[in-house]
Amino acid sequence: MVYNRRRYLWRVCACPKLATHKEGEDTEIMKEEFKSGFVTLIGRTNVGKSTLLNLLVGEKVAAIANKVQTTRTAIKGIVNRESSQIVFTDTPGIHKPKTKLNETMVETSFSSIPDSDVVLFLIEATSKDIGRGDTIILDKIKETKRKTILIINKIDLVERESLLSLIDLYRKEYDFEAVIPISATNPKYKEIILDEIEKNLKPGPAYYDIEEYTDQTLRQLAEETIREKALKLLQDEVPHGIYVEVEKMKQRNNKQGEEIYDIEATIYCLRESHKGIIIGKNGEMLKRIGRSARIDMEKNFGMKINLKTWVKVKMDWQSNDAIVNKFKLK
Repeated sequence: MVYNRRRYLWRVCACPKLATHKEGEDTEIMKEEFKSGFVTLIGRTNVGKSTLLNLLVGEKVAAIANKVQTTRTAIKGIVNRESSQIVFTDTPGIHKPKTKLNETMVETSFSSIPDSDVVLFLIEATSKDIGRGDTIILDKIKETKRKTILIINKIDLVERESLLSLIDLYRKEYDFEAVIPISATNPKYKEIILDEIEKNLKPGPAYYDIEEYTDQTLRQLAEETIREKALKLLQDEVPHGIYVEVEKMKQRNNKQGEEIYDIEATIYCLRESHKGIIIGKNGEMLKRIGRSARIDMEKNFGMKINLKTWVKVKMDWQSNDAIVNKFKLK
């Protein structure tokens, strides 16, 4: 269901669209004017932005892990529809910054709002009130007066009465174009959200080729894939301090004539003790990370992958301008 401000009623969005016309009026099938626009996904850490982006795009473009600060930079996902092209930007979760890297992540998130045609503001259905982080995001949205759709994720965890109270609470804060309660892991919400976004876009050209679903390079996708697997497999204290860099990426044909990518990557960490955890006993943890990343990359790249990974300690990388600048919004 979607609460739409223009009608002030609840409506089921999974039903077919209905066309109405006055009695006696000729019915004409008209081709819709093509629309395009940029949509920013914003919200606190671990609220489900990357999961939602992957659902909407229909491809794996953003790393997903049950850890905060999984997304570190603005990641674009492209949805091509019959009458529109929607360019999504998944931003780092809003949190209290403690390092130069954290400051850059938050800056990246907020700087993407003014350039958006539509903002998707994600919150958790389990919230009882508007917390400090969500209040800060709301203030930024109010400043820019962007068209905003409120997405309430994880509705499977709450009762309907609690959900309605949360909706009412947020409606008093901002004039949202629509309020859409969802579960980001459920495909049935995909078209509901895309339809609502498309309504709020203006006529415009396709900015990317219709075959593209992200502007990330294969190198960036490889780095994100390796980091995602490390986030999922490592202990809680380690993931925040890792950074993956692909040192070499070369395409060739093997003896059987099959295309293969040789990829060499380094996982940087903050401490020697973390290096030992990442490598694991007899190198088993590093092998698990590499094996899992390789399987994903072969599926996404459509070719065989020969992946080699190393682990190095770089204690100051979170404050290193040369590295941190890579996470700034381009």
